[in-house]
Amino acid sequence: MKNKNILQTAKETILIEAEAIKSLADLVNDDFEKAVMCIYKSEGRVIVTGIGKSANIASKIVATMNSTGTPAVFMHAADAIHGDLGNIQKNDVVICISKSGNTPEIKVLLPLIKNYGNKIIAITGNEQSFLGENADFTLSSFVEKEACPNNLAPTTSTTAQLVIGDALAICLLNLKDFSSKDFAKYHPGGTLGRKLYLRVKELADNNEVPKVEKGAPVKDVIIEISKKRLGTTAVVENGLILGIITDGDIRRMLENTVDISNLEAKDIMSSNPIIVESDTMAVHALDIMQKNNITQILVTEKGKYSGVVHFHDLLKEGII
Repeated sequence: MKNKNILQTAKETILIEAEAIKSLADLVNDDFEKAVMCIYKSEGRVIVTGIGKSANIASKIVATMNSTGTPAVFMHAADAIHGDLGNIQKNDVVICISKSGNTPEIKVLLPLIKNYGNKIIAITGNEQSFLGENADFTLSSFVEKEACPNNLAPTTSTTAQLVIGDALAICLLNLKDFSSKDFAKYHPGGTLGRKLYLRVKELADNNEVPKVEKGAPVKDVIIEISKKRLGTTAVVENGLILGIITDGDIRRMLENTVDISNLEAKDIMSSNPIIVESDTMAVHALDIMQKNNITQILVTEKGKYSGVVHFHDLLKEGII
């Protein structure tokens, strides 16, 4: 019975937050569009501030904006009134996040920012609050209730704040025509960076280059596949690919042929194999391999055979 209660509580929490997020779409108004354009046209950065759990959300919004081409800086509201106001420069736009919009720190901070002449965007659950009424643009993050059964712990409200921040970041991304190449510049490390940067050549260069001539005896083909340990070999002539032979082709040949002594590479190869150029993105090569249900793909450089990429190479690099 206890486990059922846990699962039921988890489902109820998700549904409460999902409904709240869905309702946010009806709260997006002209102020949202004006806020986006204010940031877009600004020559400064975006300073995002908040107190308590809203500060945690502010930090995440800053990370999202920075990674999508909008320079942003996190400033804790409590630290701001104790020296960190120096973070705010002349042309910066300030986003202030608060569920109630009436916390003491916000009431102290807001007039100070306004004195600097910076535009203020409020993300608040209370448009009639001090923050809501004193900001230049007010974005509602109102929710009916928290997922917390006591309606106290910030849960649904902080999720709503985060979604509003994501919506701002994505609108700005679209206005800037921010492409996957731009995204790659800000994400060079980790799995994501590898997906955005890694090309087939970098993988193929680490492997042996199995190849045989079209007249090579089957025995030589088997030795080449075994020696190079990629489960395949290209059949080439003057550097051009004529076909491919995989270990699967070898097994089928042995199953169907009694006498293999007179067979040559050209007799068992698959013509017109799938080939990619060396500058192809590794993630695109993966897509091709999955669509064609193959585990190896031949690579060319300026039309000439240059190597093989195996499915395991992509797995090893974290592309999969």
